[in-house]
Amino acid sequence: MAMTSSVAQTPIARKISTNAVIRTVFANGSISRADIAKLTGLSKQTISDVVRDLEDDGWLKPVGQTDGRPGRNAITYEINARAGLAVSIDLGSTKIAAAICDLLGNVVAETKVSTDPRGGMHLVNQFSDLIVELAFAAGTTADKLRLVVLGSPGVLDPATGHINVAPSIPGIDAINLRQVFSDRMGIPVIVENDVNLAAQGEKWRGHGVETSNFAFVALGTGVGMGIIANGTLLRGARGAAGEIAYLPIGGDAFDPGGFTLGTFESAVGSVAMLRRYVGFGGRNASTVADLFAAFNAGETSAVAAIEETARLVAVAIAAIGAALDPELVITGGSIGARPELVNAIRGFLPRCTPYPPRIEISRFGNRAALMGGMGIAVERMHDDLFGVKLREV
Repeated sequence: MAMTSSVAQTPIARKISTNAVIRTVFANGSISRADIAKLTGLSKQTISDVVRDLEDDGWLKPVGQTDGRPGRNAITYEINARAGLAVSIDLGSTKIAAAICDLLGNVVAETKVSTDPRGGMHLVNQFSDLIVELAFAAGTTADKLRLVVLGSPGVLDPATGHINVAPSIPGIDAINLRQVFSDRMGIPVIVENDVNLAAQGEKWRGHGVETSNFAFVALGTGVGMGIIANGTLLRGARGAAGEIAYLPIGGDAFDPGGFTLGTFESAVGSVAMLRRYVGFGGRNASTVADLFAAFNAGETSAVAAIEETARLVAVAIAAIGAALDPELVITGGSIGARPELVNAIRGFLPRCTPYPPRIEISRFGNRAALMGGMGIAVERMHDDLFGVKLREV
């Protein structure tokens, strides 16, 4: 059984005091009751009562004593991070990455496995088995976990929890993934678009920490974008904001052949890059990794293929800039994380827009969506357990 807290049963004044104490401990780490009182302005008696309750319920733990001060040493406390554990899952067409994190966002167990190609309910079964294995590795059991955050390709309908337009994951659009998975595990499940999660990961602990307006552009087998506008994730009317695969760039927007993958994705995804390389006369690359190796070796066909891809991406970023005016564009994904491509994009941008945004490569590589899931899980746990929102809206 998960621990229960008496915080929810206390009067509103006690809840406000608890909120202040928890926020102060989160911000300062190991801290004494006297210092909490000084920082919050609450009375020493109130602090003593709140800290005692939080310690009794397992949310705070004593970690040492103050020293180097006049008078008696005082006990210092910090958050018992293991008191709350949650799962972040990043579903890809070929790989599933998953991690368990604690109340402070520390990773306590992590794994990566191949995606079940059968899709649909087979994935729900795979997620469930994966969580049981991860919980065991973390020294706990699945019933102790408080929340799952799942990132998936496709367009999420936030009202129904259905995933739409996810051609790389068979059968995922035929089930209410959020409801089915939550019922299976017996805990709340949050489902989110994977690129939106990546954007939130950057806002949590990446390049987006210091800005309220940026876009995360994922470039790989597919393309996508997560948008943080005025500090908030922008979803759009149908949850499809940021689906830049369908930008009318790089091909004939009226060709219905581009309606499945999108005109822009058909022009800059990994398949398109290799096709472009062969079209320029290249013969030495069968994968994108091979293509970049050929580029770094100075092969003319590889240089032409990557520069043409960069030119098209620069046009897309110029369009994004005109529509959203982001301070920053963060690139990620198997292709978007390559400095060879990003440096070429930086070179083209000033030639197609008078106000090119700053371009940075994601700090997290292919773990950006996983980080975003952990960030959401940590914030939700803090809010649910203590009524503490870590970032003010």
